[in-house]
Amino acid sequence: MESSNIIHKASESDILSILEIYNQGIEDRIATLETEIKDYSYMKDWFDKHKGRYKVIVAEHVGQIVGWASLNQYNNRCAYNGVADLSVYISRDFRGMGIGKKLLVELESQAKENGFHKMVLFTFPFNQLGQGLYLKMGFREVGIFKNHGILDGKFVDVMAMEKIL
Repeated sequence: MESSNIIHKASESDILSILEIYNQGIEDRIATLETEIKDYSYMKDWFDKHKGRYKVIVAEHVGQIVGWASLNQYNNRCAYNGVADLSVYISRDFRGMGIGKKLLVELESQAKENGFHKMVLFTFPFNQLGQGLYLKMGFREVGIFKNHGILDGKFVDVMAMEKIL
């Protein structure tokens, strides 16, 4: 199945699929501190802010969007212009099938082409599948923020990871 996946720049027509996959991540409580399901206007606004250096790419399998990834602004201070925060979300039915790796390879290429020297990400320490992928792709654990956010009324830790490009 891996060879039939196509990675390409996201377009406005992909927003509904991106939204559906993002909402799965919210519902599954494995990828974000967000707890409220998002609507189309939220995702359209988010998408519109990803212009220029901040890219959104999607993974397509047999005409269906099955994953997406983005380069996000890490911090608005100019000292951090070379650092990109990243997001990767895979549809439930396609997790663990190599799609995240393909998205990360393309995202890294996009980051280099757009003048970033480093990518950072934040993940839950219990997200073993994600961490395994990031470590395999050359990211290193920077550290763990203890009680960094609240999810379903409980404090959760958040792990910071980075990759120097």
